[in-house]
Amino acid sequence: MKKHLPFDDHVAEYEDWYDQYPWVFKSEVEALREMLPVGEKLNGIEIGTGTGRFSEALGIKEGIEPSENMRALAIKRGIEIMNAVAERLPYGDHRFDFVLMNFCISYFDDLHLAFKEAHRVTKSNGVLVVGFIDKNSIIGRYYDEHKPESTFYKQANFYEVEKVLDELSKARFKHSAVCQTLFNPLEEIKELQPAKPGYGEGSFVVIKAMKQPERNE
Repeated sequence: MKKHLPFDDHVAEYEDWYDQYPWVFKSEVEALREMLPVGEKLNGIEIGTGTGRFSEALGIKEGIEPSENMRALAIKRGIEIMNAVAERLPYGDHRFDFVLMNFCISYFDDLHLAFKEAHRVTKSNGVLVVGFIDKNSIIGRYYDEHKPESTFYKQANFYEVEKVLDELSKARFKHSAVCQTLFNPLEEIKELQPAKPGYGEGSFVVIKAMKQPERNE
């Protein structure tokens, strides 16, 4: 994950964005919830926790975040946060039932290495859930075209769904489900938009990928 990003200096602006688009946030949360495994004793983390909004909404208690000011707000929301990056996770092997990467893959220095690290820390038959804006979608095209004047997306790399699926496969994950939401421009989303299977219509795509165990596991 890139070290010099705008999030530390613009935490209030980041938070205000979600207050401005509450139904966007709620639609994204519900799409992610559909893909996360269910169980009382499941142990999971969020990579790139940000201010903890999504972890709090989804009941995830632990994660990593390199931005100091974002970590501080996530801690206030009750999330246990470590200062680390996705390409070098501070956890032992085969520790978690699931790993969530939401909106953070656009800021990784090395997407392949980040997915490999997620594979390493995930238990056999555990899952990696990846939420991101599809580069080919309505919102994705808008963000990509306006990167130069954007506070948050100037340094972002937007991905096509096929690219993410390919990188997951290379890291020995097998995708088991894909869903999508956000079917309109942001300003037109005024109610919850339930997720639909697949991709190609919605701007926010969530992939659930199951770990393919190594031979010695």
